[in-house]
This record gives sequence, structure tokens and C-alpha cells, in this order.
Amino acid sequence: MRVVIAEDDALLREGLVLLLTGEGIEVAAAAGEPEGFLAAVEEHRPDVAVVDVRMPPTHTDEGIKAAVAAKRLHPELGVLVLSAYVEQAFATDLLAVGTRGIGYLLKERVGKVEEFLDALTRVADGGTAIDPDVVAQLFARRRDPLDQLTAREREVLSHMAQGLGNMAIAEKLVISEGAVHKHIRNIFAKLDLAQTDRVDRRVAAVLAYLDNTPPDRPT
Repeated sequence: MRVVIAEDDALLREGLVLLLTGEGIEVAAAAGEPEGFLAAVEEHRPDVAVVDVRMPPTHTDEGIKAAVAAKRLHPELGVLVLSAYVEQAFATDLLAVGTRGIGYLLKERVGKVEEFLDALTRVADGGTAIDPDVVAQLFARRRDPLDQLTAREREVLSHMAQGLGNMAIAEKLVISEGAVHKHIRNIFAKLDLAQTDRVDRRVAAVLAYLDNTPPDRPT
């Protein structure tokens, strides 16, 4: 696995480098500002990028903007964003580019090495890793939204949460792609999900699934 890091805090940046290299993971570059990060992505074409949401010069949204830009330029790139605390707007900005190869974790998770490395690997492999606290805020007003789904619809949604497209889901469940499309339409309707400019229905459905799936169950 090849990684590029974007983190302006020198101590945390070097700590991430030491942690990852110690686990046998190649760190191709570690940048302290967005421009250097984007240049490193172009040069090294990593499997996954680890990006701080707040970076110079204003330390507001430069990091998340760089992460979104990198993902749009390279859809195959995994992007794992780190934040000091839950920032719902940043999470939805990131998720708006899709759910494949996307992660959003609080920085405190880095200290839980196995959990952090699992999230990094999942994102690099095209999966999704969303911090439970982020999911909880995004769906704070929803109560048991999955109760009304059928068993098959839950299966489809679980594969959506793994970042699979309709064709891949059809192959997994040995059903037609048309049947998958129908199940997804039903999921959207039952979860009362409308398309918005901030986050699409597929992303919202995945977040609902993650929010209501126990940690010991595969997602």
C-alpha cells in the first residue's frame, strides 16, 4: 500500500509516517500544505491519502477542499480524512463525491492503531470508513430507519456500504442488475431520502446503515 499524508502539524505528520512505515506501509510523501499534497498525489499516485481537514493558510477548509479535489481528479484514490472534532459540513462535502474509497475519522482514532489501520486499509481497498461520532450526528434525528427494510433490501444496502456498485451487488447476490436498482429505489423510498445538493441519496442510505449496524457485524 502506498500512502500520501497531508498534515500541517509537524509532530502528528511525523508520527503518522513512523506509525505507517513501522507497519510496513510505504509513505510516498508527507506534505504540510494543500498544494504540496496535490502535487504529491500527481507524482506518486498513491493507493490512499490521509488528509487533515484544516490546513494552511487559513486553517479552515483547505484540507477538505484538497481531499475532494484529489478524489475528483483520481476517483480510484482512497481518501481518509482526519478531524480534531466532528464537522458535519466537511463530512457531507467529502461524502458528496461518493462512498467508494472514502473515510472520515476523528484524530483520536489514530491512537487506536488497529482501528486506524483497519480503516486505512478498507479505504485503500475502495471501502468506506466513517467515524461513529460523525454518523451519529448526521443521523441524530432518525430512529431505527432500517426497521422497515426487507431482508433483501438490507443485504443490498450492506453491499452499498462496502462501496459496491449495482453490477457488483447483482453479482454478489446472484440477481439481475434491474432487481438491484428496484431494491435501491425501495430503500430510498422507505428511508424517505430525497436528492439534495449536499449529499446524494445513496450516500445518505449508506450512512443510515452504518449508524444502525453493530460494530461486530461486517459493513
